[in-house]
Amino acid sequence: MKNYLSFAIVLFSLLAFPQFAYSSSDQTVLITGANRGIGLEYAKQFLAKGYKVIGTARKPATATELKKSGAEVLQLDVTDEKSVADLKAALKGRAIDILINNAGYFDRQDVTLDKVDFNTFARTLDINTLGPLRVTQALIGNLEKGQRKTVISMSSGLGSIEKSTGRWYAYRTSKTGLNQINKILSTEYKDQGFIFTVVHPGWVQTDMGGSNATYTPTQSVQGLIKVIEGLTTKDSGQFYDLNGKSIPW
Repeated sequence: MKNYLSFAIVLFSLLAFPQFAYSSSDQTVLITGANRGIGLEYAKQFLAKGYKVIGTARKPATATELKKSGAEVLQLDVTDEKSVADLKAALKGRAIDILINNAGYFDRQDVTLDKVDFNTFARTLDINTLGPLRVTQALIGNLEKGQRKTVISMSSGLGSIEKSTGRWYAYRTSKTGLNQINKILSTEYKDQGFIFTVVHPGWVQTDMGGSNATYTPTQSVQGLIKVIEGLTTKDSGQFYDLNGKSIPW
C-alpha cells in the first residue's frame, strides 16, 4: 500500500508540475538569431540553468559573445534554404528538446500607407514568418526525439489583430502570420505530444527595441523561460506574454 501511495504522489507531481519531469542537463535548446539581444540572453540563461545550448548566427565568425557563453555555435540564415538544409544535416540524429525561433527583423519606416515598401515587406515576411516555418520543418525529426517536443516562436503584441493601433504594416503582418502558422502546427501535431506556443517578450532594450524600452533582456528572458518551463500540451496553440498572460489574437 505504501509503495502505491508513493507512486501516486510522484505521478501527481509530474502531471501537476511538468517542469519537474525533466532534467535540464539532459536537454538541448536550439536558439536562432542567438548572437545578440534576446537570443543571446536566452543562450546565457538556459546555459546557467544547465541546458545544452545550440545558438545559431548568420555569421558565426563574428558571434564572439555567443562563443564565449559556452554555447555550441552553428551557421544559419533562416531565409536561405541551403543554410537551413545544412543545419538539418549537421544535427542529423540529435535530439532537440526546445526550439526557440527567435531570429527576427523590424523596419520601422512603413508608418503610413505611402511609406510601404514592398521589397522590405517581402523581406520581413521571409525572416519573421517563413523563417520559423523553414526551421521547424527542417528540425521536426530532431524535436520528435526530444523529451519536451517544444517549439517557441517569438511573436509580438504588435501581431495581435484585436490590439492593433496601426502603423508598421510589414512587422505587424509578419507576426500575425507567424501566429497563424503556430496555430496550424499545434493542430497538426496535437496527438503527438508537441507544444507549439508563440510568446511576446515585451518591449525590450535591444537594438530592435531601443534604449527606452520597458524591460532589459535579462528581465524579459527570465519571465519567458519561466513560462516555457511551465508549458504543457494544453498550452499548445496559445499566445502568451512574458508573464504567462494570454494575449488576444
